[in-house]
Amino acid sequence: MNLVSSLEKVKGVGAKTGEQFALAGLRTVDDLIHFLPRAHEDFSEVVQIANIHPGKATIKARCEKIATRPVRRGLRITTATLADETGKLQAVWFNQPYRETQLKAGDEFFFSGEFEFNYNKYQLSNPSAEKVTDMPVQTDRLLPVYRSIRGLKSQLVRKILAELRPLMTMLPETLPASVVKDENLISYSDAVLGMHFPKTSDDIKRARERLAFEELFELLLASQFNREENAKLTGWHIPFDQKVVKEFVSQLPFELTGAQRRAAWEIIQDFELKIPMNRLLQGDVGSGKTVVAGLAARQAAHAGFQSALMAPTEILASQHAETLSKLLGPLGINVGLLTGSVKGAARKTIYDQIANGSVDVVVGTHAIIQETVKFHKLGFVVIDEQHRFGVKQRQELLKKSEHMPHLLAMTATPIPRSLALTVYGELDVSILNELPKGRKPIATKIWSPNSRPQLYELIDKELSAGRQGYVICSLIDSNPDNELKSVQAEYKRLQNSIFKHRQIGLLHGKMKSDEKDEVMNRFASGELDILVSTTVVEVGVDVPNATVMMIEDADRFGLSQLHQLRGRVGRSSHQSYCYLVTSDSSKPSQRLREIEKSNDGFYLAEVDLKLRGPGEIYGRAQHGALNLQIATLSDTKLIARAQKQAKLFVKRGEDLLQYKQLAAQVEQYQRLTTLN
Repeated sequence: MNLVSSLEKVKGVGAKTGEQFALAGLRTVDDLIHFLPRAHEDFSEVVQIANIHPGKATIKARCEKIATRPVRRGLRITTATLADETGKLQAVWFNQPYRETQLKAGDEFFFSGEFEFNYNKYQLSNPSAEKVTDMPVQTDRLLPVYRSIRGLKSQLVRKILAELRPLMTMLPETLPASVVKDENLISYSDAVLGMHFPKTSDDIKRARERLAFEELFELLLASQFNREENAKLTGWHIPFDQKVVKEFVSQLPFELTGAQRRAAWEIIQDFELKIPMNRLLQGDVGSGKTVVAGLAARQAAHAGFQSALMAPTEILASQHAETLSKLLGPLGINVGLLTGSVKGAARKTIYDQIANGSVDVVVGTHAIIQETVKFHKLGFVVIDEQHRFGVKQRQELLKKSEHMPHLLAMTATPIPRSLALTVYGELDVSILNELPKGRKPIATKIWSPNSRPQLYELIDKELSAGRQGYVICSLIDSNPDNELKSVQAEYKRLQNSIFKHRQIGLLHGKMKSDEKDEVMNRFASGELDILVSTTVVEVGVDVPNATVMMIEDADRFGLSQLHQLRGRVGRSSHQSYCYLVTSDSSKPSQRLREIEKSNDGFYLAEVDLKLRGPGEIYGRAQHGALNLQIATLSDTKLIARAQKQAKLFVKRGEDLLQYKQLAAQVEQYQRLTTLN
């Protein structure tokens, strides 16, 4: 038997068990060996109920009685009385009704969980339950717990892995020997054994360190190779012309911030190099990224090059086009807009203008990368909100030029430093962390749903002063299983009661794009007082007169999303307000308290990473494909170690192909994270 053998060849796996594994995506011996535990339960210290103290605890007990009741939509609570020979205690589980069937027979179980004070009494919260007779006979009672995919049980996984233990001792080393030695890591096979069959908690610690290091090393090595590849490409030489830049800056109706000046200078210096720029411009919400891109486009046009700016939505594309026309038009630079809604003769005209070079800056959506679009001389490409664009679309755009154009990716989602090093490792990063002069920090406050009437009064006062506001809800239709506010229901309610004297608009993702644009334009022109919307307004809509942002069920949103939504207001010299209304009157979460006290997107991004982990934040981007089972991108010390070794590996010029597993993973990451 070897790693590629089917699991059905393993002792104890019949057709039925094989099918269970297959449903969980585990088909070969290799799949199962690399199915790592999500946690380890420590059953080595079992206490009697009479001696239990608050904190993490394990008891050996039987269940005397158990019942499940629905508390509210979407929440069912199971409570049980557990007893041993010294006493009894209460246990509680949330949304785990299967515990009733599991515990009813009265067998003896190990229960492990937090013993804490909740609902006016001490109880064991959400404990895991392992049948005493199912426990491994070995004395070490550190038990791996596996993800329950499609009902796959941990004890079945443990039983079959025990059969594969001899094979694990023979797993080949996957990292270069020099790296293992320098970093004082345990071998690959010891790490896998330490995860599945730990004897002490130190075994788990060393195994996790080794596997996490390897995951980060693969990712960082891919970035290093991408940097090398980029350095071999030939880019366009766009010379710096001081007079042109000074003229652009002097005609601006405002003063550039220090951060904008620094970022623009970094881009201009990159333009002069022979290798194509590969830069990420990350600014906090409202920090003025478009102006920086405009200055660079001005410099490119002066040297005879076209620029292309690609945005994820039509409404954003037209806003960028408008901003850039105001900045560049007076200097004789032509800005053209190409989106899906430009049709017929107008479309043909803009195609011709792009091809003959009479348009200097083309702004658009995905339409820019279609086959039919031919550029005269494309030298500079800007991609706004770059994590919304797939690798493939970027590559299409970069095919439209005989040399590799300079590339600037802009994002308003501040990226924690650790992510900038790993996920975006091959990019040079420029940061805009100052707000334009005259902007006031947004005042943010958490509100309980019981205080809504007072909140509506405050909002109405702002509207009476001629300002506008947003009300954000998370769902489109009222789903009976969900008490979250639905946009449609909220729109009708506000229109027919509290704000019936106001003009209200409705916006959500299921509307056709021309309907969305119409509502947005009515709001931007001041015709609507209130816009009731889902999170579709999260990115980039600019309405300076809007000063109120009210977010319903704010506790259901992620930190970075709340920060993005809040950034829709505070875009003028008027004081703006953000009101976070919780879904019930319980104590606000740490997430909400953090956003109430800070307006700094970079600080909040770090907090968000600690609270939720990278998968949650970048999961819906293409980085969902990051294969991180053990490593966390908030572990900056381990990232620094892996970064150092990746640089050394490239410097030594070692042949990656002699490490098969490493080479395969690195190649996959190179395709995933590269921008060109």
